[in-house]
Amino acid sequence: MLSTSVRVTSRLLSQLKVSRGLGSVPAPSYDDSKNEPLGLPSNDLLLRSSDGVRVFDLLESNGVPALRRLYNMLLKECTVSKQVSQGRIVHAHVAKSLFRCEVVMNNTLLNMYAKCGSLEEARKVFDEMPLRDFVTWTTLISGYSQHGRPSDALALFIQMLRDGFVPNEFTLSSVVKAAAAAAEPRGCCGQQLHGFCLKCGFDLNVHVGSSLLDMYTRYGLMDDAQLVFDELESRNDVSWNVLIAGHARRCGTEKALELFQRMLREGFRPSHFSYSSIFGACSSTGFLEQGKWVHAHMIKAGEKLVAFAGNTLVDMYAKSGSIQDARKIFDRLAKRDVVSWNSLLTAYAQHGFGKEAVSLFEEMRKEGITPNEISFLSVLTACSHSGLLDEGWHYFELMKKDGIVPKAWHYVTIVDLLGRSGDLDRALRFIRDMPIEPTAAIWKALLNACRMHKNVDLGAYAAERVFELDPDDPGPHVILYNIYASGGRWNDAARVRKKMKESGVKKEPACSWVEIENAIHMFVANDECHPQREEICRKWEEIYAKIKELGYVPDTSHVVVHVDQQEREVNLQFHSEKIALAFALLNTPPGSTIHIKKNIRVCGDCHSAIKLVSKVVEREIIVRDTNRFHHFRDGSCSCGDYW
Repeated sequence: MLSTSVRVTSRLLSQLKVSRGLGSVPAPSYDDSKNEPLGLPSNDLLLRSSDGVRVFDLLESNGVPALRRLYNMLLKECTVSKQVSQGRIVHAHVAKSLFRCEVVMNNTLLNMYAKCGSLEEARKVFDEMPLRDFVTWTTLISGYSQHGRPSDALALFIQMLRDGFVPNEFTLSSVVKAAAAAAEPRGCCGQQLHGFCLKCGFDLNVHVGSSLLDMYTRYGLMDDAQLVFDELESRNDVSWNVLIAGHARRCGTEKALELFQRMLREGFRPSHFSYSSIFGACSSTGFLEQGKWVHAHMIKAGEKLVAFAGNTLVDMYAKSGSIQDARKIFDRLAKRDVVSWNSLLTAYAQHGFGKEAVSLFEEMRKEGITPNEISFLSVLTACSHSGLLDEGWHYFELMKKDGIVPKAWHYVTIVDLLGRSGDLDRALRFIRDMPIEPTAAIWKALLNACRMHKNVDLGAYAAERVFELDPDDPGPHVILYNIYASGGRWNDAARVRKKMKESGVKKEPACSWVEIENAIHMFVANDECHPQREEICRKWEEIYAKIKELGYVPDTSHVVVHVDQQEREVNLQFHSEKIALAFALLNTPPGSTIHIKKNIRVCGDCHSAIKLVSKVVEREIIVRDTNRFHHFRDGSCSCGDYW
C-alpha cells in the first residue's frame, strides 16, 4: 500500500506543473488502465480551499502523503509570488510531516519568510530550528540586510561567529551591505568587516568586493572604493555599476563618464542600472551633451526605454533645459509607472509650465495612476510658479480628500503660492493655522514673497523666525539684507551684515557657467580671470548698446551696495550671468540655443536684459537658477515675469 502511495505521489508530482504565474496550472492527466482515477481539477494549486491550500486537499482526498519535493515546489512558488499567507499554510503542513526537523526544509521555510519580508516569522523559524548550518545563518542575515534592518544583520553575524560557524562569500556580502546601510560613524564597522574579509581570503571575491565597493561609496570614501575595485581578481557588471553609481551620487559626473567608457572598452555590456546612474549624474550637473552621447549609445545597443532608466532620462533632459526632449522620452516609455509621471510633472514645475502640469496631472488620473505625495507636490509647485492660485488651492484640498496627509513641503508650496500672488496676510494666517509647527523652509517662503513685494516689516518678522530655526543658513540673511537695501534702509542692512559677520555666516558667491564643447566655463561678477575677458567685455558693450535702443533701463534697485547711481549702473553690467551670456555668444554657432546655469536666483535686472538680448540675437536663451528655468525667446520669458 505504501509503495502504491509513493508511486501515485511521484506520478502526480511529475504531472503538476507549478508555474511562476498563478492561475496557469494544467489539470493533471492519469491513465485509466492503471485503475488510479485521481480526478484532480485544473484549479490553481495555490488557491485556498476552506481550510488550506488546494493541492493538499487534492492529495488528502486521494490518500496520498506529500513528499519533500512537493513542499519545496510550493514554498518556492510562495516565495516567487510573495504569497506569505499561502506559505504559512504550507508551513503548517510541514510542521506535521516527517520533514519538520530537517535543516534543508527549515532553511526553505526561513528563506520564504525572509524573501517575503516577514522577518519576525523568519526569526521564529530560526529560533525553533533544532539544527542549523551556515545557510541558515546566511539566509536570515540576508533577510535583515535586504529589508532595512542592518543592525539586526550585524548582531546576528556576531552571534554566528560566536557559535563557531564559518561565513562564506554570500554571508560576508550581505553583512557588508548591512554595514553600508547602518547608521554608524565614519565607517568603522565597515572597515573592520573589510579586515575580516581579508583574513578570510574573500576580499578579492567579486561578490564580496562589489559589496565592499558599495559600502565605501556610501561612506564617501571614493579612494578606498577605487582601491577595492582595482584589486578585484575579476569584475562583473555589478562591480562596474556600483563604482559608477557611487561617483554619480557624489556628483562626480566626469569620473562616472570616464568609468562608463572604460567599462565599454573592457567589453562589459551596460545594464539599465548603468544607464540610469549616468543619466542621473548628467542630470545633477546639467551635462546635456554627455547625456545625449550615452542616450545614443543606449539606442545603438538596442535597449528599450523601460521605466527604470527612462525616468532618469526624462529627468536629465528636463534638468538640462530640454523640456521638449523630456516629453518625447516620456511618450516613448514602454511602460509608465507613477515615478514616470512624477518625473515629467516635476520637469513642468521646474520650467514653470503650470498649465501643462495641470493637464498632465489630470491625464495621469484618467490613466488610472494614483497620484502620491510627490505628484501633488509637483503640481502644487507648478501652480505656484505660474500664478495658478485657484488650481493650486484645489489640488491642496484634493490631496487631503484623497487621504494624503500634507507634509511640510506641501505647506511650503501653498505659502509660496499665496505669497507670490501678493496675498501676504493670507499667507501669514495660513502659517498660523497649520496643524504642524512651521519649519524654516515655510518661513523662508514667506520671506521670499516679502522680498518680491517689498514688504519690509513682514519680511523682517519672517527672517527672525528663520534665524531661530536655522541660524546657519546664509540665504535668509542675504534676502533680508537685500530687502533693507532695496528699500534704502542702509542702517538696517548694515546691522544684518554685522550680525552675519559676528555669527560667522558667509554669503555664497554668485557664479554662472556655460558648457561649450564638453568644457565648463565659470564666471563670477566682475570676472577678470578668463583668457577671453577683453573680447567678452567688448561683446557685452555691443549688446548693451543694442538693448538700450529697445528700451532697456538698468534697474539699480538690484544693486545692494551703497554707491552713487552711475556706479550702480556700471556694477549691474558685470553680473556673472551677463558675462556668461557674452562668452556664449562669442563661442557658439549663430542660431543655437544658449544654456546658462547660476548657483543662486537670477538677478531681476539680468532677467530684463536677457529678454531683450534674446530678441536682438534671435536666439533662445535658457537660464537655470536655484528656483527654476527661464526660457527667453523673442523678447519674452516663459515665466511671464511671474517668478
